[in-house]
Amino acid sequence: MMLDQVRLDVSAKLDQSRRSELGQFMTPSNVARFMANLFPVGTLENARLLDAGAGIGSLAGAFLDRWAAGDFPFRHVELTAYEIDETLRERLSHTLAHYAGRLDLNSEIVGEDFIEDAVNRIQFQAPRRFTHAILNPPYKKIASHSRHRLLLRQVGIETVNLYTAFVALAVAQMEPGGQIVAIIPRSFCNGPYYRPFREFLLERAAIRHMHLFAARDKAFKDDAVLQENVILLLECRGVQGEISISTSTDDRFDDYVVHAHSFERVVFPDDPERFIHIPTSPEWGAVELSSAFAYSLADIGVDVSTGPVVDFRLKEHLRDMPEPGSVPLLYPCHFDGQAIAWPKPEGKKPNALMRNAETDKWLYPNGYYAVVRRFSSKEEKRRIVASLVTPEAFATSSLGFENHLNVFHEAKQGLPADLARGLMVYLNATMIDECFRRFSGHTQVNATDLKRMKYPCRDGLIDLGRWASTQGAMSQEQIDKKIESIA
Repeated sequence: MMLDQVRLDVSAKLDQSRRSELGQFMTPSNVARFMANLFPVGTLENARLLDAGAGIGSLAGAFLDRWAAGDFPFRHVELTAYEIDETLRERLSHTLAHYAGRLDLNSEIVGEDFIEDAVNRIQFQAPRRFTHAILNPPYKKIASHSRHRLLLRQVGIETVNLYTAFVALAVAQMEPGGQIVAIIPRSFCNGPYYRPFREFLLERAAIRHMHLFAARDKAFKDDAVLQENVILLLECRGVQGEISISTSTDDRFDDYVVHAHSFERVVFPDDPERFIHIPTSPEWGAVELSSAFAYSLADIGVDVSTGPVVDFRLKEHLRDMPEPGSVPLLYPCHFDGQAIAWPKPEGKKPNALMRNAETDKWLYPNGYYAVVRRFSSKEEKRRIVASLVTPEAFATSSLGFENHLNVFHEAKQGLPADLARGLMVYLNATMIDECFRRFSGHTQVNATDLKRMKYPCRDGLIDLGRWASTQGAMSQEQIDKKIESIA
């Protein structure tokens, strides 16, 4: 617990703008020990350990503690620890000094930028070759024309965040058979921006273990991090086999559960996006098994797009309330469950947009649409929340959909009423939400994610919509029973 107290003290004293700039989140000791314990014992006499973004040394210390306890057969360990922050380097030096007299350890603390140093070594020198790496990399977006992005491209790495850059560079510097344990946000598992990283990772390493924290606000609760985090054990150049997937609510690991899954259940063989699913039970879900849910949106003639109205770009055309010449502007706040709550006079968002030559291209014709909010709050049980737009709710010929909504449509036109209603019901089913969570760990629901999902056939959705139109207000239980009955 002593290192945890140091971590909290240091966190409180660090300049918060500097922490934000570097994307620093330090590892609690329980998580560090769990990560160190994921490494297989192996037979190596000598280990070369990488800790990039080492902070105060929590991760390296947990690895060395396990060695000191006799769990590893190493005679000698060489540690390379990167830490760019001068204050943290001082604390790191104190942490590693604790092991110097009792273990055959050579440690080097590198104060240089890890990305720049690693790229230079890979390009122009003999790169460091590590047998082990333990990482809690920084979490921060990389601008498309930044120095880091350009450096990474020089060694064939295309990615949008520091955490994936650190993992990719670690993979690039590992010996064949080298083991990497990393705790990273789960956002890399899906979405188009992380596809090059997923391809890089899956081509060069086998996933041996994934651990998921069920509560997305607990693993780094001291730093108020709301990302879902996953811990990975990778074997570089390994042959991919079954993957152990474990879960716990938080970093106490009191309810730890682990199951083995085939790789084909984690990365679907026919998925060109290479989404990484994280099933949390050994049973296959009904959505995965059912031939009734085997169709893409393209198969059923439906598309989904992000709402085209970006309000700050059309600020002069926004209106708090409808007025002559305006059209309804729909935000997530205008949907209450499956119903429309528009306008909202006391709300914080505008309710209307003036229709004119500048705004007309961003509008949809009035009609039936299924809509899904792009963001959920951490308090919500569901990730996918779908609602229905009906033309009779509005007295105008056009509608504006704000950028925080995903809109299901046909060639920018409304859907047949029963098809729109059927989509809304299907997307609100608990089993569909659970299926979505297997590959999406952040609060955002992207149009790309919705396109990757499987749906009933068009006629099946229309039948579902006809059924829903006879039910009135539907409970979650009603929806779930209906979807289960057709699975």
